[in-house]
Amino acid sequence: MSYLADVGALARKDLTLELRARDTLPAMLLFVLSMLVVFHFVLPADSSELAAKGLLWVAILFTALLGLSRAFAAEREDDAIDGLILATRDRSAIWLGKALAVLAFLALAEVVAVPAFALFFTHVDGATIAGVVLADIGICAVGTLLAAMGAASRARELLLPLIFLPLAIPIVVGGVGASVAGNPAKYVAFLAIYDAIFGLVAWASFDYVLTE
Repeated sequence: MSYLADVGALARKDLTLELRARDTLPAMLLFVLSMLVVFHFVLPADSSELAAKGLLWVAILFTALLGLSRAFAAEREDDAIDGLILATRDRSAIWLGKALAVLAFLALAEVVAVPAFALFFTHVDGATIAGVVLADIGICAVGTLLAAMGAASRARELLLPLIFLPLAIPIVVGGVGASVAGNPAKYVAFLAIYDAIFGLVAWASFDYVLTE
């Protein structure tokens, strides 16, 4: 099988498991909608657009973290990680396949969450959508690598947020800037650069992380 075929097979495997078990996506949907409802009642009516858009990015970030925590759940529970390694010729295909699956779950959650945010708070423009798309790529690229690092740890539920959230700070800065700044293009470009750099680092280092 070619590299792209391995990636496609791995992504389809995770998507198929989710369609059967329905563990990750419903939890993400319920979580993000619950956060938005809580924020709707907590945020004062005269709050600024910056505050509202900031809450959107907090909701996206923690919803993604919920999905990332389940990225290697099937392999961890069934001790199938060794079989997954043997089934691929290039271990980075595991990273890319997992990242694409998590990206699909996150995108589906946001298809519901973004209109709900627009209903509860304020309008969502094209720059915000562009920021969300680029942020999703960065979140899934970095988060999948860190989820693999934490999968073998007994404290994985604690370890993943601790190592992921500091690396996600630039994503929040870029996302909020793209949502509210007068010149969102520079923040969108910043997110694109973040995705390129950290995506390349994650792709190149995944083999070492999985081996260790």
